Amino acid sequence: MITVNNDPKPPPVGGVLWSMVGDIRMLLTLPPALTMQVAHPAVGAGVDDHSVFRTDPWGRGERSLVSLQLWVYGGEGAAEEGRRLRRLHKTIQGTDAHGRKYHALTPAYYAWVHATGYPVFRYAQQYLGRPFTEAQERALYAEWLQVGRILGIRDRDMPQTIEEFWPYYHKVLDNELEATVVVRELIATDRPVPVPDRGPRWLRLLLRLTWPWLGPRFVRFRRFLTIGLMPPDARQAIGLEWTDAQERRLRRFGKVVRAVVPVLPERLRFMPIARRARRAARG
Repeated sequence: MITVNNDPKPPPVGGVLWSMVGDIRMLLTLPPALTMQVAHPAVGAGVDDHSVFRTDPWGRGERSLVSLQLWVYGGEGAAEEGRRLRRLHKTIQGTDAHGRKYHALTPAYYAWVHATGYPVFRYAQQYLGRPFTEAQERALYAEWLQVGRILGIRDRDMPQTIEEFWPYYHKVLDNELEATVVVRELIATDRPVPVPDRGPRWLRLLLRLTWPWLGPRFVRFRRFLTIGLMPPDARQAIGLEWTDAQERRLRRFGKVVRAVVPVLPERLRFMPIARRARRAARG
């Protein structure tokens, strides 16, 4: 008997996401996307009540990054990762700061978490790489919809075209987003961040020794990138300030990134899951 696998497939090899998601520049886009997600009161409440982002920020970040790469480079394992995430979110529920009940898998909330990726990737690309052409923007959106299917997001719960996306996006900005407790924590510069506990032993030892000096600088840099790489309309909706001087600094930073990252060897430019997938695709 022939078994038919109806699992949604990952985005195509060689597509826009294939080139982006494993690149180390993707690390810089995660903070603004996460902050836009938790600016929704229901999502922010779920993270506030159930996430370990305060006690294990590095572990949580690593798991999110691995999951993102599996959606794109995971092959047949991509759909299983999507199912795993849905199982993980089944028990996440409670009441938000406005007294409204939430559940992590409520379609509108679950879709918003996914939707934030598209405007952040699109906006950050202007600083970290070459701006997308219109054709690339459309391909990116189509591929991001495909990732949504891997996550179990139904087509009726996400706008299916770019033309439908922007009215949906601005409606959420205008009516839902706010500076939640979690947003304020993510951009705070007076809250200590634990010493990173990932990597080789020598690196962990070095970080423990230098973290009293490095830690405060890291949180200021994180705030800078979180706000700077967030689309201005989302920044305004949440109430985050951004000055002309900061914009000039971000443009200078982006210029360095655009010059350095493309010339790095593959083992330094791409993260491990992406490197393995790229080697396999080349045969």
